[in-house]
Amino acid sequence: MRLSKRTRVLVIGVVLAAAAVPLFGAANRLTSTDRFCASCHIHPHATATWQLSTHYWARRGRGVHCVQCHLPPGGVPYALQKTRLGLRDAWGAVFKDRERIDWLAKSRPEYAVTHTFEASCLVCHANLYPATLTEEGEKAHLYYERNPEGLYCITCHLQVGHHDSTATRGLTVGSAREAAGEVFEEPAVVAGFTDFTERIPGTTVTFDMAAIPGGTFQMGSPLTEPLRSADEGAPREVQVEPFWMGRAEVSWNEFEAWYRATSVEGRTDTRALGPALPGGVDAVTGATAPYGNPDQGWGRGTRPAITMTHHAAQSYCRWLSEVTGRAYRLPTEAEWEYAARGGTETPYFFAADPRRLTRRGLTARIFGSKTLDRAGRYVVFARTSRQRTEPPSAVEPNPFGLVHMLGNVAEFCADRWAEGSEEYVVRGGSYRSSAAGVRCAARNRTRSDEWLRSDPQMPKSRWWYSDCDHVGFRVVCSSPFSDTLGSPPAEKEPDNE
Repeated sequence: MRLSKRTRVLVIGVVLAAAAVPLFGAANRLTSTDRFCASCHIHPHATATWQLSTHYWARRGRGVHCVQCHLPPGGVPYALQKTRLGLRDAWGAVFKDRERIDWLAKSRPEYAVTHTFEASCLVCHANLYPATLTEEGEKAHLYYERNPEGLYCITCHLQVGHHDSTATRGLTVGSAREAAGEVFEEPAVVAGFTDFTERIPGTTVTFDMAAIPGGTFQMGSPLTEPLRSADEGAPREVQVEPFWMGRAEVSWNEFEAWYRATSVEGRTDTRALGPALPGGVDAVTGATAPYGNPDQGWGRGTRPAITMTHHAAQSYCRWLSEVTGRAYRLPTEAEWEYAARGGTETPYFFAADPRRLTRRGLTARIFGSKTLDRAGRYVVFARTSRQRTEPPSAVEPNPFGLVHMLGNVAEFCADRWAEGSEEYVVRGGSYRSSAAGVRCAARNRTRSDEWLRSDPQMPKSRWWYSDCDHVGFRVVCSSPFSDTLGSPPAEKEPDNE
């Protein structure tokens, strides 16, 4: 019997499809092996950190493989994502320069959530309450079940799949030994309105304060300033009284001195604490332990303290005032911008066009490289940072002798964001900010709900943010040579007469 052409084509197609099924299955198994995945990995640490993780040597005696975390559980989504990741990794292995990729940034939780699948986590961990789960873990998992939107397993368990030696619990805050040296009994003696080095009584910790002369300045940004935002407002003349400001943000050395003096591990209330503190202070409200690792594994020491709430920053200032006898506080927004500008009226306190700092690729190499190099001397922001904070020595000071006023960490101000708002003004931008966000006039605000999203505690911590690692603060102190000691300097419109 002679088959029609259409039938012959159909038969051949069926035979080829039948033959392709086992070939496709074999190809899928081959490309799903850990060895095959590792052959395309352009990030050199991926395989090594996985082999050190608890996923590689699971308690149940069976390892977890790459595709079980980095692909959906199965079906069409599995095939589509596998194709996408395969093409991406192959492209990177052939065309990308590994040495120029910021691996630290690629390892951060906000990036990692785009490369793992929640459904895959729940396939292996269907029971969220195993017998070995700690009480803290039970609270966290219950919170996750009740608030699934915006929460991911990997937010808390990033180090489970790829070992991170720095992923310690927050209970280590305040445990670092102070630097060897003289334990101060008294604060610094200040004879006049000049720069001085403060000494925190009862500790070996010191920090530098810069004398900021009073004056008037144009607060805000002109309509012609590139990349400005409407909330900065039109320039208006503001007068600021003399004050002292911390040369750098409050460091971990300084912040941990407060934590050691006032905290009680495991405490959940905010009652005043004893015993007596240096300088005749009887009791000061202290912080509870943070839920996570507040320094993100970047180190402490002279790096800026981060992840504390605005409430914690204010509490630090009150404690510092009591132990030193000086009126330390957070800066007003006007004080902050006045100090950041250092007498200049340009977008930055150094010469740079914000538009050139945003260019990338060929145009950046042709037009923007010198501008970016210049900015890197003064500002740690998205294009010059290593996606982490840096110590004061990383940059040069502004005209008032202050470092990291722009970039590194954004800084709390004393002002509310708006009348009746529960949020506060944040200024300066951070290591994550664009060129627009680190201009002298750029404004931002706290986002309490967002920055506490993954904190499972009820009530949530009033001392530590669980989801904010780019905000810190610096202190100011009113000049004793004016009538404003202990209160923010007056910010007033000068007479126009």
